[in-house]
Amino acid sequence: MIEVKNVSKQFGKLQILKDISLTLSKGECVAMIGPNGCGKTTLIKTILGMVIPTKGDTFFEGKSIQNEYAYRNKIGYMPQIGRYPDNMTIGQIIQMMKDIRSDHDNLDEQLYINFKLGGLLEKKMRTLSGGTTQKVSAILAFLFNPDVLILDEPTAGLDPVASEILKEKISSEKAKGKLILITSHLLSELDDMITQIVFMQDGNISFHKGIQELLDETGEQKISKAIAHYLKQTQHV
Repeated sequence: MIEVKNVSKQFGKLQILKDISLTLSKGECVAMIGPNGCGKTTLIKTILGMVIPTKGDTFFEGKSIQNEYAYRNKIGYMPQIGRYPDNMTIGQIIQMMKDIRSDHDNLDEQLYINFKLGGLLEKKMRTLSGGTTQKVSAILAFLFNPDVLILDEPTAGLDPVASEILKEKISSEKAKGKLILITSHLLSELDDMITQIVFMQDGNISFHKGIQELLDETGEQKISKAIAHYLKQTQHV
């Protein structure tokens, strides 16, 4: 569904992505993890067309995304930190997105209902806590029922109840056969959902494996321990 082919990105003398190739398929829930500065966000923004690679190309459903924009309508994106006009209300932000998009036939408002934001629609964005802003970002990511969901640290700042609501929603969308790509530092938050791991380090993909394959290879039962075990083996630590 999404194929990244030999993508490199350089900002000045700084090489952020180094000849990365990656294939992501429908029905998978993929966790992209790695230390800060490893290139995760740059790779995501490359897939979204927000960053133009220095070399290589990205394909969505077999077609290059270069100079293409319509494919983004099939992607729901939840940024790590959502930035919205300070003076607009929650209700205005949601309505603005509906007005921008013409595909209103199959709206998914489940998160809006489950997060119980109905009583907060008149609140201006500048007055919101980080957690409530995250809820707005989550609602917008899922609202247009996209085929692909790209979620950057989705549970960061959410209270435990909201975090569980979001995780249940992610699981239900995965069960529908959608592709879900999540970046997170908290692997324990993702254990029940993810089917594959992409581990990035220094602008490279260290490995891309199915969860069961990784657990079997390392003999571990927890994903975090399996990753540590695998990295020690491959890096000869």
